[in-house]
Amino acid sequence: MKKNLMSVLILALVVVNLVLTAIITITIVPQTKKSNELINQVCSAINLELQSGEVSDISAIPVDQLDVYDLPDSLTINLKSDEDGTAYYAIINVSVYMDKEHEDYSTYGKDGKLSERQTLIENEINNTVREFTRTDMTDNVEDVQDEIALRLKKLFNSDFIVGVGFSKVTVGN
Repeated sequence: MKKNLMSVLILALVVVNLVLTAIITITIVPQTKKSNELINQVCSAINLELQSGEVSDISAIPVDQLDVYDLPDSLTINLKSDEDGTAYYAIINVSVYMDKEHEDYSTYGKDGKLSERQTLIENEINNTVREFTRTDMTDNVEDVQDEIALRLKKLFNSDFIVGVGFSKVTVGN
């Protein structure tokens, strides 16, 4: 009789365990699916953000495939005022890096054709750099260079420009 009672007790505990497992599964699985959807949405938003502001990676292009156009004159540009209201300026020498293998290179960059649009390029650089502060120019130069490259890509409506570099940066007030 004791063995039979023990078997019934074990069977009851197995059934209770099965019911509790089903309840937990029913309550947790939908929440997990919602969490997965949220994570996927965040990941896709980050990917869209990264792709929309994507600057071509210069290191992915072989050096012999790059062409460099150095602006002949250094540019003196007023910077956005810092928090203390002090006016600063930057003197920069700018180089534009182009991909010789890109289809638009023959239209805009080959045989010094970029120099014909030097005024447009300088204007775009001026307008871009004016939006940055002294701190940006000294601590986050790569961000400034990336923003200039993005704006030049928009100006030419092409990705043949892969980057912008500063051979010299001087910031003063």
